[in-house]
Amino acid sequence: MDTACARLDPASLTLAASLVIASYCAAMYFSKGSALLLASVPFLAPTAAADVDLAWYPPSGSKVNDLDSALNADGAYGFIYDSSDTPDDKYGTYNWCNMPHVRKREYVQAPAEYELQYVELVHRHHKRTPYASNAFPVEPYHWNCDDQGLFYYGEPFEGHDPSRTYWKGYTSNVNPFVPSGWIGTCQFPQITSQGLDDSWVHGRDLYGVYHDLLGFLPRNKGDWASKVRYRVTNNVITSQVAGMVVNGMWGAKDSVPLSIQAAGIDSLEPQYSCPAASRLFNAIKSSANAAWQDHLTASAGLFATLDDISGVPPSDGGFHASFDHYYDNLSARQCHAKPLPCKLVDGANSTTCVTQALADAVYRLGNWEYSQIYRDAPDSLAASVASYGVWIAELAENLRAAVAGTNEVIYAHNVAHDGSVSRLLSILQLDEMVWPGMGSEVVFELYKKRAKGTKPGRGPRPGPPPAGGADEHYVRVLFNGQVLKSSSPTLGLMDMIPAQTLLAYFDGLVGERAGLVKGLCK
Repeated sequence: MDTACARLDPASLTLAASLVIASYCAAMYFSKGSALLLASVPFLAPTAAADVDLAWYPPSGSKVNDLDSALNADGAYGFIYDSSDTPDDKYGTYNWCNMPHVRKREYVQAPAEYELQYVELVHRHHKRTPYASNAFPVEPYHWNCDDQGLFYYGEPFEGHDPSRTYWKGYTSNVNPFVPSGWIGTCQFPQITSQGLDDSWVHGRDLYGVYHDLLGFLPRNKGDWASKVRYRVTNNVITSQVAGMVVNGMWGAKDSVPLSIQAAGIDSLEPQYSCPAASRLFNAIKSSANAAWQDHLTASAGLFATLDDISGVPPSDGGFHASFDHYYDNLSARQCHAKPLPCKLVDGANSTTCVTQALADAVYRLGNWEYSQIYRDAPDSLAASVASYGVWIAELAENLRAAVAGTNEVIYAHNVAHDGSVSRLLSILQLDEMVWPGMGSEVVFELYKKRAKGTKPGRGPRPGPPPAGGADEHYVRVLFNGQVLKSSSPTLGLMDMIPAQTLLAYFDGLVGERAGLVKGLCK
């Protein structure tokens, strides 16, 4: 590596400057080659410096990131907010309640010369009750979850068996303290029974593609568990989803481990401390960003109308910093076929209610906000790189191991959150950003392009190719079941992008093995 790069102290630089210098150093690194990289992955050639552009590129203009459209359009762009079911002829349409994902009916197989070697995906949990922090001061009706159980118990691997105990919420007629907001037998949040069903179907559909259609995953009999890995965050709703996904894929009722990192440093959610990223995100959502301030000013009347109906005081910063709280509150109701709320007068519903037009305005503005935070603001890339860079580096290591044939795991499945998926889409520079709905999915498929004269096979071939083999590796990235289009000229339409190009892009941003992330976060 260039000696000037070796002497750099990322802690002494601003985050934006660090990314610029990282681009130069990555160029030097990949143009000269790395003995370490070549030793660990002997058949993955380094990418030329000129091929890797680490700059932020704005997304395409669309109805979602057009403020006039967000403020004044009718409806919600044809997006679905009232059902998990999307008709087959409309599958691929944005459905907040249950986003489209990889499934056999729509899946486009790679050309015959490409052989699938490794799959890693991350998706948001499925639909849930709202967060307690997003409740109105007094909610007009209860929300109960008596049609499911949240099972919490420990079990020694050697010793006595436990009973299958679960939480059953109840209201005491003695306890004089009544919670504000939602009242009922649910946890706020928890994955609802409908969300659990959606999770199971998601797992079934993935198995239908990667086993039934492609023959990539092993049969659900025998030793499949050593070939796959499931990972969750410290938020229990991801584990609630994972249990259903695993059964949907494998029909397994036996114990299956869910990998989880320690609280406070988890890279998947993410939870690790990154003050620089927090400062950048906070600046995007402040009056320092003229676009953000313009949208708050223009939507003041909408906030006032919603406040009058909900009883939320105008001084409540959580409800008025963005439309996040109103969006979660209203969309969760509609996804579960619950009525939009009405104003309470003397404890009873009045005829002044949140109309569908008001809810649609909230949904349009919520999507505008996510596009602004994660794509339209020029600092969005730097903020996402710093705050999600560790997970990106982990993904890169998994891809390298798969290329080298040194990892027994061929399928890695991560259950995460909208903030996780949004940061990933920001780093990939999605060309048309939306707020990732329930179950939103990003899939990385690593392929080996066979040399001429070799025969196709079913499933990944173990180990690296023979010395001097001409196989090349490519990555296809799918977002909500379709090939992801990036605004970055380095990534473009991510349909069989050379693996070394994607790894060079990741390494340039976050450093190999996350070597740049601590410096970027200071």
